[in-house]
Amino acid sequence: MTPRAGISGWCVRHPIATALLTLASLLLGLLAFLRLGVAPLPEADFPTIQINALLPGGSPETMASSVATPLEVQFSAIPGITEMTSSSALGTTTLTLQFSLDKSIDVAAQEVQAAINAAAGRLPVDMPNLPTWRKVNPADSPIMILRVNSEMMPLIELSDYAETILARQLSQVNGVGQIFVVGQQRPAIRIQAQPEKLAAYQLTLADLRQSLQSASVNLAKGALYGEGRVSTLAANDQLFNASDYDDLVVAYRQGAPVFLKDVARIVSAPEDDYVQAWPNGVPGVALVILRQPGANIVDTADAIQAALPRLREMLPATIEVDVLNDRTRTIRSSLHEVELTLLLTIGLVVLVMGLFLRQLSATLIVATVLAVSLSASFAAMYVLGFTLNNLTLVALIIAVGFIVDDAIVVVENIHRHLEAGASKVEAALKGAAEIGFTVISISFSLIAAFIPLLFMGGIVGRLFREFAVSVTVAILISVLASLTLAPMLASRFMPALRHADAPRKGFAEWLTGGYERGLRWALGHQRLMLVGFAFTVLVAVAGYVGIPKGFFPLQDTAFVFGTSQAAEDISYDDMVAKHRQLAEIIASDPAVQSYNHAVGVTGGSQSLANGRFWIVLKDRGERDVSVGEFIDRLRPQLAKVPGIMLYLRAAQDINLSSGPSRTQYQYALRSSDSTQLALWAQRLTERLKQVPGLMDVSNDLQVGASVTALDIDRVAAARFGLSAEDVSQTLYDAFGQRQVGEYQTEVNQYKVVLELDARQRGRAESLDWFYLRSPLSGEMVPLSAIAKVAAPRSGPLQINHNGMFPAVNLSFNLAAGVSLGEAVQAVQRAQEEIGMPSTIIGVFQGAAQAFQSSLASQPLLILAALIAVYIILGVLYESFVHPLTILSTLPSAGIGAVFLLWAWGQDFSIMALIGIVLLIGIVKKNGILMVDFAIVAQREQGMNAEQAIYQACLTRFRPIMMTTLAALLGAIPLMIGFGTGSELRQPLGIAVVGGLLVSQVLTLFSTPVVYLALERLFHRRGTTTSDGGTAGATAT
Repeated sequence: MTPRAGISGWCVRHPIATALLTLASLLLGLLAFLRLGVAPLPEADFPTIQINALLPGGSPETMASSVATPLEVQFSAIPGITEMTSSSALGTTTLTLQFSLDKSIDVAAQEVQAAINAAAGRLPVDMPNLPTWRKVNPADSPIMILRVNSEMMPLIELSDYAETILARQLSQVNGVGQIFVVGQQRPAIRIQAQPEKLAAYQLTLADLRQSLQSASVNLAKGALYGEGRVSTLAANDQLFNASDYDDLVVAYRQGAPVFLKDVARIVSAPEDDYVQAWPNGVPGVALVILRQPGANIVDTADAIQAALPRLREMLPATIEVDVLNDRTRTIRSSLHEVELTLLLTIGLVVLVMGLFLRQLSATLIVATVLAVSLSASFAAMYVLGFTLNNLTLVALIIAVGFIVDDAIVVVENIHRHLEAGASKVEAALKGAAEIGFTVISISFSLIAAFIPLLFMGGIVGRLFREFAVSVTVAILISVLASLTLAPMLASRFMPALRHADAPRKGFAEWLTGGYERGLRWALGHQRLMLVGFAFTVLVAVAGYVGIPKGFFPLQDTAFVFGTSQAAEDISYDDMVAKHRQLAEIIASDPAVQSYNHAVGVTGGSQSLANGRFWIVLKDRGERDVSVGEFIDRLRPQLAKVPGIMLYLRAAQDINLSSGPSRTQYQYALRSSDSTQLALWAQRLTERLKQVPGLMDVSNDLQVGASVTALDIDRVAAARFGLSAEDVSQTLYDAFGQRQVGEYQTEVNQYKVVLELDARQRGRAESLDWFYLRSPLSGEMVPLSAIAKVAAPRSGPLQINHNGMFPAVNLSFNLAAGVSLGEAVQAVQRAQEEIGMPSTIIGVFQGAAQAFQSSLASQPLLILAALIAVYIILGVLYESFVHPLTILSTLPSAGIGAVFLLWAWGQDFSIMALIGIVLLIGIVKKNGILMVDFAIVAQREQGMNAEQAIYQACLTRFRPIMMTTLAALLGAIPLMIGFGTGSELRQPLGIAVVGGLLVSQVLTLFSTPVVYLALERLFHRRGTTTSDGGTAGATAT
């Protein structure tokens, strides 16, 4: 027995041990399958941390310069940051730090906290709290949205329950990163000063502020330690209700107290008056739940669902809590569709193999090897910590063809020996021994094609690592099963055939006869065939260069984000009215299942001019349009609402952005000169709006906000001992919704807000009523004596930074039939056409940036796969020449893949690229089957090269056809693309099917011609190729 047949021989001689080991692997695989985690894709999140800073009333310029910049300076010293962005609006700054994939998010969080502490001394002293951070990517799709409504409870009370019970309890669920309480109207006590009454009592807003800051406290008071007992001291030092503030003494005039109610209105009202949400069109609150980077979506969503019944019991009966959207709905549906595709593929492959083998026992042996290999693959995935996701399951679907390939080659060879009259045991031993090297060659060269994927960097490499490893593990297990289990089963259950029992000629024999005639013609016209082969190489390269390139296909996740944009100076009432018109259009669409929309600084929005929509679509089978068609259908209807634009984008499983975006793709401009940046950003936006194929082009440059400015007469102020700070503090007291105190209950803390009376809050004339007290003389100085209201001007509503520089983000979607590669070229061309100066730096963000990186590495990945396969084949065959013959099968596969992608209207996306890598592994098996037989025939049977390759083609024709059909049947269900999530899988299936069809037709004739050409070339040069790789093989 040769070494290669050793393990096969042992299994044939020990059938019980082999059967028990097989049973054990089946049971372990079943257990592993039931315990495997579920996810849409392999974990490939960039470690991302979001930092929020609040300074109520701070202008965007103040927030950007005094809050964002000091923090950015400190954060810039943290190693591993790949992207740092900030957005500053009225009273708020949000910074997002994205780290390299190998950075630990826990370490990053510690470094972020240290940087915040270091920057604290340079932040405004009026900030109510230090900036806070969360491990969350704000660009992520929410994993769940909850609707909280009540027909009887006021919104302010409903908001309090939503925050103190629901949001806090759900934040403790493992995997939850952040919860937006959208539309929250937090309880607060608002002190609305009346300046004319303050003036009458010779009081200033500063007097009022100082009284309020010390009016309500909750300090430690100690205890009385008596001889008989200890008594804790308590006092009524806290004020809890608006009425408690009525009799607060703020001053004495002529011996009589001046109460707060004498100079101000005190009301219980929301902390922010200008926030509202409408889940399904009804006023209420929505909880938008984001996960932590790296957390499993399905596990986190299941934990939230499990917690809801308990939380509902903690709420008053009048409050309704329902799930508005569960992101895992489409994830589970997509995975279910992939599992069905896997079962369908297995059934089709086994059925077709049965038709070819025409023997029930042989078919059942192949099916058993397939079941054991897949089961053991699940066990290996569990040990490696993988999940059941779209890519690992697609890997197993594709692997079905590979697994069957190995089993077919072994069983078919055993079957051939049985037809020749060998006994069952003899046929099993001989068949496994002589085909073992071929099986190993096919499998290891296939694995070699995936080696570059394992070392691929960036997000694409991280995503496809599990895919490559899953396929590799399945192939290795199938090799083992094919060379152990298959011979054992064949030696026991495949019947010995006598010549009289040989199957009668049928379709397979007729097909072989036709192939033989075509092969003779090809060998008789070798020069023409070589010219044709060279032509296929050129066409394959030209096809790759010419086909439109994309990143990942647009997925239909049944969830759509919407960002509304109105005029920067729009009022709250106008914004609400326009939002309701948009909501009516959305709600009337038959594809919509539920929705939520909100205005104000809530749900990730930073200004009143921007609103948010969250739209949940019905299951794909219940609607007549895809998510892209849904957006296209709504776009013209939404555009009819005057004075507002609503930008829609479909949520994606693969999200590479570091912040919220209006559309799928972003292009960022940055410069140190904000004036020039604004000018060229607007010019580029207008130019891109004219580019065919780009939709929803916009930018986040918002510089039309109305600004009422004061000119301070510093000389006049100095005469009274007043400063610019005194003026600013007075304005902040009046218009900044200044938090001057808080009150604490057992479950929460609430703010006390000082502001101007609502009737005068929006009038510049109110400044005439303000007085400041001179520290020199104590007299009351009217504000109008030291400051004048200047002419209104425009200013920024929001200021963005990218990498510490002022930035403007351009956003766009793609029209149907336009690839991302074409869009990238169009943006670059438009930038050149308008003559944008080099001081303005433009970079693609998110998916477009990752696409550029992947596009540059695609040829290198294909080349690396070819080199890896060549090296493995060269080592196995101990030859420089034979691997070239085997690799000659690949150009035709490239033609088929590119042509069918083009015919199907698909871009050459990352999924199609993976299909090409698969083809590199799949297609060359035809060459291996032929070349391996021909080498042995030349050496051991004394045939010349032409006789050997001719005999090899005919002998291996049936296994070649069966293995190719097996691979085709594994890819056809992916190509057809049915069910949820099929958009992601379809390009891979199309590439594989197209490549297999064309290569099968061409390589059956071109490979023997190339083999003979290389033999003549090297023999003519006097070079001998060593065939040591098959030294242990026996003649067939």
